[in-house]
Amino acid sequence: MPLMRAVLLSICSLFWATLAPAEEIVLGLSQDRVAITATFDGSEILIFGAVKREAPIPATAPLEVVVTVSGPDEPVMVRHKTRNMGIWINTESVAVDSAPSFYAVATSAPFSQAMSDTEDLRHKVSIRRAIRSVGSEIEGAERFTAALMRIREENGFYSLRENTVALDQQTLFRTALSMPADLIEGEYKTRIFLTRAGKVVSHYETVIAVNKVGMERFLFNLSREQPALYGVLALLIAAIAGWGAAAGFQLLRDR
Repeated sequence: MPLMRAVLLSICSLFWATLAPAEEIVLGLSQDRVAITATFDGSEILIFGAVKREAPIPATAPLEVVVTVSGPDEPVMVRHKTRNMGIWINTESVAVDSAPSFYAVATSAPFSQAMSDTEDLRHKVSIRRAIRSVGSEIEGAERFTAALMRIREENGFYSLRENTVALDQQTLFRTALSMPADLIEGEYKTRIFLTRAGKVVSHYETVIAVNKVGMERFLFNLSREQPALYGVLALLIAAIAGWGAAAGFQLLRDR
């Protein structure tokens, strides 16, 4: 019996050792909460960490790191305008089932080198894979998704930053991701992937909370919960501002 028990323990230990990842991520964030105020003009998140190992660094393909930060998903209607008789009008539209409001990817190497297409398809890491299938069967619908990506890249909401993750001795990594001023509220999912030869060997997930605070939070809640009162308050503020401007001009003219 003691011999049988020892054999079973050895088998179990070997089984769990094969299941446990050889390399694990120990992550750090410069901040895990972003507060949106009246003076908020964007934020930069520093993401850093280390690779924990129970064995020496594998002598195979070099380690690469891929970092993604994704804002809340939302359906998007993409429209195409054409000019008819001198007037621009919407002629086609496609509903994108779900697209992240913000999406940034940072890598320690060119993306195609850091992650294979198979792993990209599996984990939906690249920008085009983060956008869900187009809810339309019209011919050429993929160009609407490309247009959505292009517009959001130009506005700073989507970005692919290759070779921006610093990796020291295949152990320590760090990168900084900029977030624009007009973020929407919600949880921004942060993912870190460790890859070798394009294959994911370990990954880690956490969230960054983005919320309005102070007067912005009060006005936002008021507009959603009591829209009539919010409208009256907006008119009152506009009237007071107009009266104040008129009184100021009158005072300057009387001088």
